[in-house]
Amino acid sequence: MSDVLKNSRIVLCETHHAGNIGAAARAMKTMGLSALYLVKPENFPSVEATRRASRATAVLERAQVCETLGAALSGVTLAVACSARSRELAVPTMDVRTAAARLAVVAASQPVALVFGNETYGLTTAEVHQCQLIATIPADPQYASLNLAAAVQVFAYELRLAALGGRIVGDSDSAPSDLASHEVVEGFYTQLEAALIETGYLNPAQPKKLMQRMRRLFARAGLEQEEVNILRGVVRTLQTPKKK
Repeated sequence: MSDVLKNSRIVLCETHHAGNIGAAARAMKTMGLSALYLVKPENFPSVEATRRASRATAVLERAQVCETLGAALSGVTLAVACSARSRELAVPTMDVRTAAARLAVVAASQPVALVFGNETYGLTTAEVHQCQLIATIPADPQYASLNLAAAVQVFAYELRLAALGGRIVGDSDSAPSDLASHEVVEGFYTQLEAALIETGYLNPAQPKKLMQRMRRLFARAGLEQEEVNILRGVVRTLQTPKKK
């Protein structure tokens, strides 16, 4: 269990209220999580964050402040977007319990992340597409909005439960042991998009939703490092064919 929790990070994007950061830290500590990443928080460090954290101030002291979500996901092999909103052409969606089980399997040996959006507008489409899954809390559809810290508490609880072994689905021995990191996969998407533009398949003036569809396709696959290497080699050869 310790490796699962140690390899799991909570990422809060552009948090508006400092108190929510402190309350989220407290929620994390109660479930044994300690890795907190903050993407462009409006007010941090903050007296209010420290007050709301209660005895979880150590989580705040170790928090990593990042300028971009990409930086916060550096090294992560599976990122889950925590969102109550449905998304067109989104990556695969599942409930929080199923997502926690998936995370626990991967986090036994590799870094993973739960990503939360701003209190007002949640995660942007661009942020969601940097993740491989979307997870939702099955709340009352008439009032599905949870406070940020409350949502962190629910996800942290489910992750701890999965780490204890009671909710892990599937055979952990069959889980990929070498999933590609966030930055490696993003590098592939950058190369792929450039190649599609170069060959004329993608019109940058009217991209429509081609790259969103490509991201969804590869997110379902759960790319391993060697698979990304193969794909990048294929794209490179298509750009510059080898002489026979």
